Amino acid sequence: MTTASESLPPPTSTTGPIAWLRERLFSSPLNAILTILSVWVLLMSVPPFVEWALIKANFTAGTYQECRASGGACWAFIGQKYRLILFGLYPYEEQWRPLIGAILLVAMIVMSCMPRFWNLSLIAIWIGGLVAVAILMWGGVFGLRYVENTLWGGLPLTLILATFGIALAFPFGVLLALGRRSRMPAIKTLCIMYIELIRGVPLISMLFMSSVMLPLFLPEGYSIDKLLRAQIAIIMFSAAYLAEVVRGGLQAIPKGQYEGAESLGLNYAQKMGLVILPQALKIVIPPLVSLFIAVFKDTSLVVIIGIYDLMQSAKVSLTDPAWRGFSIEAYVFVSAIYFVFCYSISKYSQSLEARLATGHKR
Repeated sequence: MTTASESLPPPTSTTGPIAWLRERLFSSPLNAILTILSVWVLLMSVPPFVEWALIKANFTAGTYQECRASGGACWAFIGQKYRLILFGLYPYEEQWRPLIGAILLVAMIVMSCMPRFWNLSLIAIWIGGLVAVAILMWGGVFGLRYVENTLWGGLPLTLILATFGIALAFPFGVLLALGRRSRMPAIKTLCIMYIELIRGVPLISMLFMSSVMLPLFLPEGYSIDKLLRAQIAIIMFSAAYLAEVVRGGLQAIPKGQYEGAESLGLNYAQKMGLVILPQALKIVIPPLVSLFIAVFKDTSLVVIIGIYDLMQSAKVSLTDPAWRGFSIEAYVFVSAIYFVFCYSISKYSQSLEARLATGHKR
């Protein structure tokens, strides 16, 4: 006989691995079918992939024939071509410069994610870092050989396009979102026209327009290099989509927040900067991060106008007659790079969302 102070053990049907499987994987006939199908797909795909990628893979072959004879992945191809994939047509003996530039960009992005750097010092860090990256990439000073941006490529170029695309599109998109909700008809109409026009065309067409049509509108004798035109197209395209995301956050703010800010005597800039925008941006963290990831991946579309980003550099590496036929290995390598960056952004957004308590606990 148990006393009132003693606690009874939980029923065996509600604890343990069997209960976990019943609750998570076999809670209904549909879930049971989906679980069985998922296990079947994993059993059919994972072992062959492991055999191809690791067991039968060749990591040290010196020729095409040796790799083919192994019957698995030819990672020796990546060992031979990784510098071309990562740095494109940048002069071989100078590739330490884009490597350091890429490391600096990643370091500045990581520092921007740390709350301890969320002050004015972060602006100085970015200014100094971008100047250092420009000096490393272009050269021409401090004894560095000058390298035209037509020779830039690979991962550093992808990081440059994505970083500037997101950093410059963000304030532009916020202004467009505020303008679309403005009470001034002229500003509201212009913002709506811009957003709907840009969102109504694919990024590929924007890149073609910036590469082919933009020079036609410039005065005779003036020109903008291809890289800058592509960067402008990415910024304009991203800003339009970002504006709609921010507008959704602004519309989610209760009317009482606007009235409370006005009752304190705050002007429009103070009301938006101190009260409304911080709340709106917290609400839209998930869609903002999804947009940032999409921008990072969409930089690969610059390949259509002849810019040697990471994807185009991988394609160039496949044109070597001595190492043809290893496109799967090249694209798996590139996909792994994209996955690392996109997954890191996603995990950071989850931690930021938890830190700011934007979710609703159940």
